[in-house]
Amino acid sequence: MQNIIDRFLSYVTIDTQSDSSSKTTPSTKKQWDLANLLVKELKKIGMKEVTIDNNAYIMATLPSNLDKEVPTIGFISHFDTSPDYSGTHVNPQIVKDYDGQDIVLNEKENIILSPDYFEDLLQYKGQTLITTDGTTLLGADDKAGITEIITAMEYLVQHPEIKHGKIRVGFTPDEEIGRGAHKFDVKKFGADWAYTMDGSQIGELEYENFNAASAKITIKGKSVHPGYAKGKMVNAVGISNEFIALMPMEEVPEQTWRREGFFHIHHIKGNVEHAEFEMIIRDHDRNKFEQRKVLLNKITEQLNEKHRDCITLEMKDQYYNMREKIEPVFYIVEIAKKAMESIDIKPIIKPIRGGTDGSQLSFMGLPCPNIFAGGHNFHGKYEYVPVESMQKAVEVIVKICELVAIKK
Repeated sequence: MQNIIDRFLSYVTIDTQSDSSSKTTPSTKKQWDLANLLVKELKKIGMKEVTIDNNAYIMATLPSNLDKEVPTIGFISHFDTSPDYSGTHVNPQIVKDYDGQDIVLNEKENIILSPDYFEDLLQYKGQTLITTDGTTLLGADDKAGITEIITAMEYLVQHPEIKHGKIRVGFTPDEEIGRGAHKFDVKKFGADWAYTMDGSQIGELEYENFNAASAKITIKGKSVHPGYAKGKMVNAVGISNEFIALMPMEEVPEQTWRREGFFHIHHIKGNVEHAEFEMIIRDHDRNKFEQRKVLLNKITEQLNEKHRDCITLEMKDQYYNMREKIEPVFYIVEIAKKAMESIDIKPIIKPIRGGTDGSQLSFMGLPCPNIFAGGHNFHGKYEYVPVESMQKAVEVIVKICELVAIKK
């Protein structure tokens, strides 16, 4: 277990935050720091065909040790961290034999990780937790996944008595900004199917995710002295408020769950002359997803008619629900389920309220269900991961490789 801790800590202390405003791949130069380290480590543990391309996509092979042909499978994780919260100077804390009480992340700022608020903590009494120091995110999303994949490959290299087919490994940049699979070479990867190690709590096994789009609303106003503004001023901030008021207020992340979709405004700025806000649009149901986009168009048309064409709406689809690509090959989910059950993990099969590289890869011809990586409270200062969950994820990867080797 110490091997997992040491490896994970070496990854999370490297800042790899991505940047949606950047046009490059990877979106930040600092992602190369971890990417280059991972290439060295893959070679060091004995992986073959280790490559990194000009966009920092990493691939490697564990050759088959069988005397027969079986499917080639892959395991994929991303090495960037979310731009939603600082990933600079990550200073992890290790909590051994967690007692089920509050964890003081930062005494000076009175930042507490409490089971009174985060009830999942109580599942991990007696285990070793890795937390933040309350000033940054941790980066278990998805450096826990990378840790697990490399540790599992190292174990298989060191235990040739465990039979397996050809295994491919892939690590990607920019997943957190929705571009992790954009330049992934599925043909070069050469797997029949793969698994992303990018879920949360132990046992998660997911093959459904949101249909997703982004939207940017820009409003052009006219500034006039407020004392003489009647019939002349066009207040961009006021029109922003009108637009938002016409959206369904209950369909937001903080009021939805399971397969319920939402609109999420995550950035807003403006003055009388100019205002803009950005949102994401999410729904598991494809028809409802399309209806959400229709609604935004209707609001735009309504307010443009009222305010003389001052609003510009830009919408862009990001990814789709991978369920339609996974169901025809559902046995790949059954293999992962069987792997978990064989090591006494109860599978938690549920839809992802988000997306992974796997959702895009599935539509690119690489069916890709998602498996737990163990972390909780991603993208913020309350993020943590139980080390035992990472250990179990390693065991699941190894067991999947074994099961595919005997698949008829």
